[in-house]
Amino acid sequence: MSVDGVAIDPLTELDVVTTVCGALDRGEGGRILTPNVDILRLARADPAVRQYLADATIVVADGMPVVWASRLAGTPLPERVPGSGLIWSLSYHLGRSGRSVYLIGGVPEDGARRAAAVLAAACPGLRIAGARSPAYGFEHDSESLAELCAGVVEAKPDLVFVGLGFPKQERLIDALRPELPMSWFIGCGAAIDFVAGDRPRAPQWMQRSGLEWLWRLAGDPRRLAGRYLRHDAPYAVRLLTRAALRRVRR
Repeated sequence: MSVDGVAIDPLTELDVVTTVCGALDRGEGGRILTPNVDILRLARADPAVRQYLADATIVVADGMPVVWASRLAGTPLPERVPGSGLIWSLSYHLGRSGRSVYLIGGVPEDGARRAAAVLAAACPGLRIAGARSPAYGFEHDSESLAELCAGVVEAKPDLVFVGLGFPKQERLIDALRPELPMSWFIGCGAAIDFVAGDRPRAPQWMQRSGLEWLWRLAGDPRRLAGRYLRHDAPYAVRLLTRAALRRVRR
């Protein structure tokens, strides 16, 4: 189904896990992308964002406004499926099969390593193929970027969590996918920080009510105020209005 021109798969979190595990059993890799309001907004004007979405094997909604828009349009998505939830559910189920994950992101120098230790303790059987928290700006240093990619490729993980923020994480996935065609990749934003305990998640009631953005804004107003208040909030209002109008017209 489509939300503002972006095709989103009507899958639950368990559906995503089942799809990934089945594909790995068949030796098939893939990519998961979890668009929120900000990514949908960017996709309207940026061809690179649309290409990330087109390249994804699975696209699921990370953001309650996206789910609300689907419901208002009369084509409801079953639930929100954020990367911060998938990092746990995918790791748990991959552990049951003795499969491996690689973590990229977190607070330098050791955020990914600490998050990997938490996942390994919570998910019996999970193998940690590697964990890296690259320095800020590493993507502009060809030597650092090549060294990071070489380490991931050598480890041959079943699944790679890339928590560098959008779109930096998607660019890195673009570089890695051709080298690891049987691996899965997901850009998971702040999920590695959440697992490591370096950043607190919003309370469950705020997540369910679509107010997680307010929690994040309160925690980092200087960085997020412009994006959330000037761009994302007005776009979300237009998104929901257009969705309601489409249903009325039908």
